[in-house]
Amino acid sequence: MSYSVRRVDYFNTTVRDQPGEGYKLLTQLSDLGINMLAFTAVPIGPTHTQLTIFPDETQQMATAGKHAGLTLDGPHPALLVQGDDKMGALVAVHEQLFEANVDVFASTGVADGYGRYGYVLYVRPQEYERAVAALGI
Repeated sequence: MSYSVRRVDYFNTTVRDQPGEGYKLLTQLSDLGINMLAFTAVPIGPTHTQLTIFPDETQQMATAGKHAGLTLDGPHPALLVQGDDKMGALVAVHEQLFEANVDVFASTGVADGYGRYGYVLYVRPQEYERAVAALGI
């Protein structure tokens, strides 16, 4: 199975959970010229949502976000796996991490419906370099 793994960084920000907040942030990031590799939104309580932004260029995100007055937590390291969507596509990745005794504490993935997928892996900071070595990046 063909796949690639790369180091990525992410930033978190929290917004009130109300209509249009995601739209406003996405518009602002677009206006700032931020190209995103991935984006997630997860509720954190009854009135707030945590938005996680995976920019293509970490420094651009940090600089533009600060200049625009965004409250960002990060950057934090993660791993982005992209590859051909086949049955068991993630097995080899997880096998390599298991053999290196790396704990994947969170992950998010999606298939595009055209035979490809993207998968974000979160590992603990103290295990990150071991994960990178295990995956050969």
